[in-house]
Amino acid sequence: MGQEPRTLPPSPNWYCSRCSDAVPGGLFGFAARTSIFLVRVGPGAGASAGTPPFRVVGELVGHTERISGFTFSHHPGQYHLCASSSDDGTVKIWDVETKAVVTEHALHQHTISALHWSPRVKDLIVSGDEKGVVYCYWLNRNDSQHLFIEPRTIFCLTCSPHHDDLVAIGYKDGIVVIMDISKKGEVIHRLRGHDDEIHCIAWCPVPGEDCLSLDQEENSEEPEILNGKVTAHTPQSKGCYLATGSKDHTIRIWSCSRGRGVMILKLPFLKRRGGGIDPTVKERLWLTLHWPSNQPTQLVSSSFGGELLLWDLTQSWRRRYTLFSTSSEGQNHSRIVFNLCPLQTEDDRQLLLSTSMDRDVKCWDMATLECSWTLPSLGGFAYSLAFSPVDTGCLAIGVGDGMIRTWNTLSIKNNYDVKNFWQGVKSKVTSLCWHPNKEGCLAFGTDDGKVGLYDTYSNKPPQISSTYHKKTVYTLAWGPPVPSVSLGGEGDRPSLTLYSCGGEGIVLQHNPWKLSGEASDINKLIRDTNSIKYKLPVHTEISWKPDGKILALGNEDGSIEIFQFPNLKLICTIQQHHKLVNTISWHHEHGSQPELSYLMASGSNNAVIYVHNLKTVIESNPESPITITEPYRTLSGHTAKITRLAWSPHHDGRLVSASYDGTAQVWDALREEPLCNFRGHRGRLLCVAWCPLDPDCIYSGADDFCVYKWLTSMQDHSRPPQGKKSIELEKKRLSQPKPKPKKKKKPNLRGPVKQELLDGTEEESLKENLEPVENGVSDQEGEEEAQEPEPPRSLGSEVSREPAVCTSVSSGNEKSKGAIINKISFLKKEPPKEKPEALIKKKKARSMLPLSTSLDHRPKEELHHDCLVLATAKHSKEPSADVSADLEERFHLGLFTDRATLYKMIDTEGKGHLENGHPELFHQLMLWKGDLKGVLQTAAERGELTDNLVAMAPVAGYHVWLWAVEAFARQLCFQDQYVKAASHLLSIHKVYEAVELLKSNHFYREAIAIAKARLRPEDPVLKDLYLTWGTILERDGHYAVAAKCYLGAASAYDAAKVLAKKGDAASLRTAAELAAIAGEEELSASLALRCAQELLLTKNWVGAQEALQLHESLQAQRLVFGLLELLSRHLEEKQLSEGKSSSYHEWAEGTKGPFTERVTTVWKTIFSLDTPEQYQTAFEKLQTIKYPSATSNTPSKQVLLHICHDLTLAVLSQEVASWDAAVQALLQAVVRSYDSGNFTIMQEVHSAFLPDGCDYLRDKLGDHSPITPAFKSLEAFFIYGRLYEIWWALCSPCSDSSVSVRVCHRRTPVEQSQEAENASAEEADPEAASQPEPSRPPQPDLRLSEESERVLSTCHVLFSAQHATLQSSQRTVAEVQETLAEMIRQHQKSQLCKSTANGPEQDSPQQEGEQSHSSPQSPGEEEKHEPVSLPELTKRLTEANEKMAKFPESIKKWPFPDVLECCLVLLHIGSQCPSCVTQEIQQQAQELLKKYGNSKAYKRYCQTFCT
Repeated sequence: MGQEPRTLPPSPNWYCSRCSDAVPGGLFGFAARTSIFLVRVGPGAGASAGTPPFRVVGELVGHTERISGFTFSHHPGQYHLCASSSDDGTVKIWDVETKAVVTEHALHQHTISALHWSPRVKDLIVSGDEKGVVYCYWLNRNDSQHLFIEPRTIFCLTCSPHHDDLVAIGYKDGIVVIMDISKKGEVIHRLRGHDDEIHCIAWCPVPGEDCLSLDQEENSEEPEILNGKVTAHTPQSKGCYLATGSKDHTIRIWSCSRGRGVMILKLPFLKRRGGGIDPTVKERLWLTLHWPSNQPTQLVSSSFGGELLLWDLTQSWRRRYTLFSTSSEGQNHSRIVFNLCPLQTEDDRQLLLSTSMDRDVKCWDMATLECSWTLPSLGGFAYSLAFSPVDTGCLAIGVGDGMIRTWNTLSIKNNYDVKNFWQGVKSKVTSLCWHPNKEGCLAFGTDDGKVGLYDTYSNKPPQISSTYHKKTVYTLAWGPPVPSVSLGGEGDRPSLTLYSCGGEGIVLQHNPWKLSGEASDINKLIRDTNSIKYKLPVHTEISWKPDGKILALGNEDGSIEIFQFPNLKLICTIQQHHKLVNTISWHHEHGSQPELSYLMASGSNNAVIYVHNLKTVIESNPESPITITEPYRTLSGHTAKITRLAWSPHHDGRLVSASYDGTAQVWDALREEPLCNFRGHRGRLLCVAWCPLDPDCIYSGADDFCVYKWLTSMQDHSRPPQGKKSIELEKKRLSQPKPKPKKKKKPNLRGPVKQELLDGTEEESLKENLEPVENGVSDQEGEEEAQEPEPPRSLGSEVSREPAVCTSVSSGNEKSKGAIINKISFLKKEPPKEKPEALIKKKKARSMLPLSTSLDHRPKEELHHDCLVLATAKHSKEPSADVSADLEERFHLGLFTDRATLYKMIDTEGKGHLENGHPELFHQLMLWKGDLKGVLQTAAERGELTDNLVAMAPVAGYHVWLWAVEAFARQLCFQDQYVKAASHLLSIHKVYEAVELLKSNHFYREAIAIAKARLRPEDPVLKDLYLTWGTILERDGHYAVAAKCYLGAASAYDAAKVLAKKGDAASLRTAAELAAIAGEEELSASLALRCAQELLLTKNWVGAQEALQLHESLQAQRLVFGLLELLSRHLEEKQLSEGKSSSYHEWAEGTKGPFTERVTTVWKTIFSLDTPEQYQTAFEKLQTIKYPSATSNTPSKQVLLHICHDLTLAVLSQEVASWDAAVQALLQAVVRSYDSGNFTIMQEVHSAFLPDGCDYLRDKLGDHSPITPAFKSLEAFFIYGRLYEIWWALCSPCSDSSVSVRVCHRRTPVEQSQEAENASAEEADPEAASQPEPSRPPQPDLRLSEESERVLSTCHVLFSAQHATLQSSQRTVAEVQETLAEMIRQHQKSQLCKSTANGPEQDSPQQEGEQSHSSPQSPGEEEKHEPVSLPELTKRLTEANEKMAKFPESIKKWPFPDVLECCLVLLHIGSQCPSCVTQEIQQQAQELLKKYGNSKAYKRYCQTFCT
């Protein structure tokens, strides 16, 4: 496998004539999106032996839009320089050694389409754009020349390798021009022959025209060449051949001396090996060329389906070509090839590198025409990573280009052994999950809601579930089947079913045996089992505990619900995150501590990760669900949302997180400690996975289209960037391309929304036929644009995790520059401007019969003729044909003849009104005619119904009126006048239709008003309206209005929950009050407590107490907060706390009397706590709340609250004379402060609650109390604290002593044993380093007070041989486990080294990395490196475990100060003040050190004091 980082880069850009290049020595570069990726090829790549010799070595970052051209300088001594052009309008010159821009220019005004570094002139870079403008730029003199040869789109250009000033340019319409830049762009030759885009121009590598026997122009399919000979009539010394490849399916060879074509090669249609050919493939072509420098009689070209052809130019009449890779199946590209680059390696191998639409970079050996290696790449966001639990090392990658990759990361022969799966996917792959025990069974989910199953070992298309999600599939998980109709009876159930969580908030259970059957929604089972009446939360994440007994569901409101298999009984709700939950991960079960398998880590749209220990909850199996509001561990450091979490399978409690802040972070979750931070990505991280075989190796994917393999031991940073660093990282991420709004459609953001995972604009034209997803045409217009950070939203914090599916459709490689507007808008007439009254008066009304009126204003003769015709018609009994013709012509006479003629006149006038755009006049005429029904039908068909027409409709009858109103409502909807349409529907009593119309067009307020006014109060439509509107308001962040909606729907529970979503104190308080009014007591209490905790962070004591007063059940919490306020005031008085608070209650100001008395006085006077019964009730209430143990990283305010909780229990116990409980609670408070490393608080607890020592408690307990071991621990901690105070008093000249000693307490006793006492012993003795030898003569002036001497005389309490033995055994177990873990790691590495046949060369860097990654070692530890056999280690472990098992539970249950540490401190005191410590106690301490101080941490100190 090899211990080196790897990169799976973005795909090389498509449809560019020169987007990749290579230089001798083995450096290859290709443009991918807005970056250039550099690949070292050949011996210099440093690849593992046996693997292909190439490595991705870096990235050039600086462009802000798609790169359209890339070229190296091919001049010796200048191979490190290269140039790139981009759609951002710049041409940049780079130094690949420093990866920095040397210089740049932005001369082009239009999109740059071609670029080349002259192979003849060292500092000349030539570029051309889409409008036909060419710029020549001379780097050394910073000079440029503007040339405009043809007003056509340039497709490619190539500088001559033989002449300083000649440049060949290929245009979109098939013209090829050779120009001379020294003569201001004078055209030397205009070569006509191609009739479509010129994709590539290649100059013959040999000057002159003697290398090929070509003479006449080949214009026919079968040219006539006499005997294949050439008759030379013109001197050809100055000439040169030129080859051009075009979209017209031909390659043409041109003679520069004659300025005409001499050969035409027509591409053959090849039968695709491996199956039938898709008819669309023939239409798609990019014809690129390479003319080998050492073989001028041969030419390499691309072809239709991705094959490469080697043409023999000496026998062109036979159309002779050789296919690359004829021997090995499947080595060719499967899609068209865009670029070919020759590369000569350090060992003089001639290679050819090709980039293709199939997203592979392939390297070909020109000697054999076989594919040497393939570098796969990604054409979309890397959404999901999953290692197979069965096929170890097989990594599945879900990508936004519509393909799934499986990467065999353990392949010995190929570092990039990647397979692509695209059949049946047709959309972005957003989620993956391997079957836990079925080989090759991979479940996938897509952004269009599809769930499918792939068998990665077969070529069959996937099985697709018949049930789709309505939105993106967020998560997939395999778990045991829960009861559902679709699974059938017990006999035919699968052992595991597939669960999918979609963007609409639903979790579906799919039967893998019958994917064609309907999937079941588990919400129904949850609702039935738990008798839930309120609205279920919107689910966003699903995770089964590995043993399959517990299911965790993460929700949009930030809550996490824990359900028990099989009926999904709700046992617990975690109210920790208050924003959408993105990821949940359970700790593995195979660690050294089985209880760790109950740890569950979760991440949300907040940047904080919480770890919860659910052991107690799961084992106690509570009758009614409990609510957890305190995390076991809190991991803070990221500055943006958390997208994925993964526990290390190699360590206990080690977690890696991926975040939108652009980094991945490794944590020691048990100690809340950040270990290392990876910052290699240029985008927001979307997924992360720990390598199952290598403890040092992690894979991560992001929206920068990259997957990185990185090593934890090689990272420079230990925590995520903060402040300036995060700003720099954000700038780095912002250098990614920005989306072009004109190319995007607005996403339809409805329904629950998770993270903006999918809102990037990866442009993939998803083909409906069975082929992989493709980029649209200029690849990267959209696909390249990894989303810029979203602008701050005023509405709500939850932004869509739903895709804005933006498929760019274009043809060829033209970019549609104009804005394409897809909306159909109905033009509304502007209201006429007001005019002066005088003008209005003068304006005449429009004539109803304008044509008739105009005909009555004709010349007198015509009018006279009218009279005669009319008279004839009136007086003739049977009108003749002539008269009828005359009346037909003179229709205006209908006014004076019969009704039939009048109708004809009205029809004619009406047509005239319609033609002139006055439909309202036409309608009036029809009304005069009495044809109202016809008018209405005509107006409805033309969309010209008006209020007046509809108002007159009843004249035509009731049914006509109903029909007209409905038609008018439809017309109004087309014109976006939904409210008016609804009003008209109401006029015909269609209330439900009106409400539905308004609802479907998001007029919720109006819909509710109508429904409330016209429907029965209990009508379900009304409730549905409230809930739908509430959901949308909630999503948009309008929590208060959403709460009103839920209250309207009689769902007070949801109203309170939504009000609390904002999380500030005011919202929480209101929510708590609302829940109390509605009778939701449990919810009200939890919200009030949250509110108080929020106020506590700002030290608003008064507000916190007021919040707790909201609910009676929080009376006990009021006592805790009261004690906390008094203690904070006490610490402030002593100037021991951080920051001051001004909002104390009056009762907290007094400082007289013992602390416990002040506490009980306040409780009695302020909280009315008088009777023992009240004390007992409060004690029982608080005792049910369990807080996790503290670590050195637990925030001080949180530690203080938890300590005060324990102290409150202690005081309550004392008041009811329950001394056993009092001792336990006091010990818990002391141990909590000790574990958190807060020695000051520990001493304050001692001084406030044990002012006279522990004797008082000893008397109360009596001699035979079952709690005596706990009391002994408490007494030991008391003396331990006093012991340090005495030592510090003696060392007061050493200014740093207190600081350095305090550090030693930043380890928990458990951690001390696990870490083999590294810190505690070394740091317990910082004075040893700062003082002369311990044996220095005592100073006579050192004196101790009587109190101190009394404490020293009781030190024998600390020297418990039992505890020393137990702690020694614990240290042994920890050391053996550490050694075993190290041996396993070394064994894995040696196996990997053998498999890569890399021998000892690999060992040293691995060992260095491992040493740098392991904990620091003390100087005297070298002998520990002697090899220890496995049986010996096993024996030690067994012995230590047996010893520990023999100890009584009372000893193991209660923590005890480190005995050896106490011995060392005492001996230090004895060395400074010999008279203070009796010889007997010193001897006892030395004996304990000799007996138990053989661990590596204590050895040196034992030698100091015991020799």
